[in-house]
Amino acid sequence: MNGVYAISDLHVGFPENRAFVEGLRPESPGDWLIVAGDVAEHVSDVEWTLRTLSESYGTVIWTPGNHELWTVKDDPVRLRGEARYRRLVDMCRGLGVLTPEDPYPVWDGEGGPVTIAPLFILYDYTFRPDGASTKEEALAIAHESGVVCTDEVFLHPDPHPTRDAWCDARVAYTEKRLAALEPGTRTVLVNHWPLVREPTRVLWYPEFAQWCGTERTADWHGRFGAVSVVYGHLHIPRTIWTGDVPHIEVSVGYPREWRRHGDAPRGPRRILPVPETD
Repeated sequence: MNGVYAISDLHVGFPENRAFVEGLRPESPGDWLIVAGDVAEHVSDVEWTLRTLSESYGTVIWTPGNHELWTVKDDPVRLRGEARYRRLVDMCRGLGVLTPEDPYPVWDGEGGPVTIAPLFILYDYTFRPDGASTKEEALAIAHESGVVCTDEVFLHPDPHPTRDAWCDARVAYTEKRLAALEPGTRTVLVNHWPLVREPTRVLWYPEFAQWCGTERTADWHGRFGAVSVVYGHLHIPRTIWTGDVPHIEVSVGYPREWRRHGDAPRGPRRILPVPETD
């Protein structure tokens, strides 16, 4: 039986994670695979990963995480911000991998039809820690605590003035596309960052939540017919429920993290047909 599976936060710069990707195989030849961001920091590693996966899976769908958008010193691709993202989209199209800029594919297998919507939303510092009513206050608390996301150094928003301004543009663009779907369309919404704040409540460092999403997407699962929401980023693989909609984190994470649970990372999670139990 073919299905739709999802995984994220592959971080193939680590040899153990790269070996894990090399060994990934679909359950059935026609399976689809969603890759929900944070493949790697180097464009060449992202390309290798998506090429490797597309040679095994029937359809591969990718949406970026923050790590793909970093411009690090040892990556020959020096593009920043929007230009870097567009370069990654062009690379995906050359591989036949679907992105947030392509028409949303429709899964017509068991459990379908369901429209798979890869999103690229970013964050806008609205998941603020207690005591902060503005972005500036939230960042000040983070700096005082020493918990500051590396995005502040490597994720450039060019040509947008700030990362939250880029997020504003992405929210407007994506909301318009989702609103144009036929009424009654069933969807799987895929974003690297969670669409609701609830998954961040268990973070050891609550100051980090401000780099984890935007309050503006909190009702999207209801507004846009989601049968499930797929995300990554937090490296806390689990399922939470908002009403009757599961929000499924599908991250692999760093070797030091997945080794706490076994000798190898957990493989892709099945998203469709909807599992009877998690």
